[in-house]
Amino acid sequence: MTFRPLATLTRGMPTSDGAGVRMIRMIGTPELDHMDPFLLFDVFRSDDPNDYIAGFPSHPHRGFETVTYMFAGNMRHKDNAGHEGVIRAGGVQWMTAGRGIVHSEMPEQKDGLMWGTQLWINLPASDKMCKPGYAEFDVENIPFEIRSNSVSLRVISGNTSSGTIGAVTGRATTPLYVDISIAKDGIFKEPLPDSQGAFVFVVEGAVTIESASLAESQLTAGMMGIIGKAGHDDAAISIRGASNVNRVLLIAGDEINEPMARGGPFVMNTVEELHQAFRDYQSGRF
Repeated sequence: MTFRPLATLTRGMPTSDGAGVRMIRMIGTPELDHMDPFLLFDVFRSDDPNDYIAGFPSHPHRGFETVTYMFAGNMRHKDNAGHEGVIRAGGVQWMTAGRGIVHSEMPEQKDGLMWGTQLWINLPASDKMCKPGYAEFDVENIPFEIRSNSVSLRVISGNTSSGTIGAVTGRATTPLYVDISIAKDGIFKEPLPDSQGAFVFVVEGAVTIESASLAESQLTAGMMGIIGKAGHDDAAISIRGASNVNRVLLIAGDEINEPMARGGPFVMNTVEELHQAFRDYQSGRF
């Protein structure tokens, strides 16, 4: 088995979204527009309410899925399909916009640390106009896998090689999304075929990624690494803990390899479909 190498490192780009929420954008920037099947990856972290209190008032989406994963703080989701809930530290919300949804994401706190991530996952053409959906899981309901004294993980979605099935199932897309804790010099290994786009984000500490040439590349907290190709599907990823306490997200999904037309909150396959999405929203058909 060959290990897939680290292809690119990034610290992302500071930006703001919603009603002025400050964040770091890792995917969806001039440096990295998208990474099939992932459209956007944001990290928000602040204990200053001015950076997050205005939240993300009602706004539309069509053609993809959003995944919000919280490390600290509380965020309320509410949409026009009748879904509503509060995501707390360690919890995840998975929303399928499908043919169209209008939702808001608002802080459920007035002060304290707000820290989490949001991922946008593209939908294939066959699923872009599916019925909107929503799932929410708190930390107690996210499967926990222990591989050794030095490696453990929470499995948000996908199936691991050890047989753990993630909390989120039955969605239009189900990438591998795992939150891994690795002690110093501990090693996490997982099959990762070349057919999947993949990246890692270091939440805490530092990790090294073993490559096909046996060289290693180190990432520290706040950095994202795009995983390159091994040249065949009998491939894997190897992540070693480099600090005393290390935590990293590994996210990998099947590449869609379809044309993409993107405009703000809508992601379709053609420009005409994109224009239709704007017309449908403006006509109240979401």
